[in-house]
Amino acid sequence: MVEKIIEGGCLCGDVRYRASGIPYDITHCHCEICRKARGAPFVSWASFRTARFSFTTGEPAHFASSTKATRTFCRQCGTPLTFQLHGKLEEIDVTSGSMDAPERVAPQDHTWTRSQLPWIALADGLPRYETIRVKN
Repeated sequence: MVEKIIEGGCLCGDVRYRASGIPYDITHCHCEICRKARGAPFVSWASFRTARFSFTTGEPAHFASSTKATRTFCRQCGTPLTFQLHGKLEEIDVTSGSMDAPERVAPQDHTWTRSQLPWIALADGLPRYETIRVKN
């Protein structure tokens, strides 16, 4: 995979970010917390090394969505931006939908499908994992 520069931000433009490097763990997450936090049936994410990610305009609001993670969003328009596990501060997950060119970061799988809504019919042929994908 080729190194990329990914830029994105919120709907109103108050918060912008830049990520560089090779995105990884690009997934559609079906967990209940992601659904609730985003108001969507599932959420698409791409992970980047935290050292290669920065907010370039504005400062997002932070929300501890569980005892294990913090999410960021625009305090003005509410656009969801990132997710970061407290125990894994070296990486940050970025919402694909907030990217300027999300088509450049194609999902590789579906995670937490045991929580998938019953009316979602997946026909994209991507691998599915009941919880998280176990990395080799």
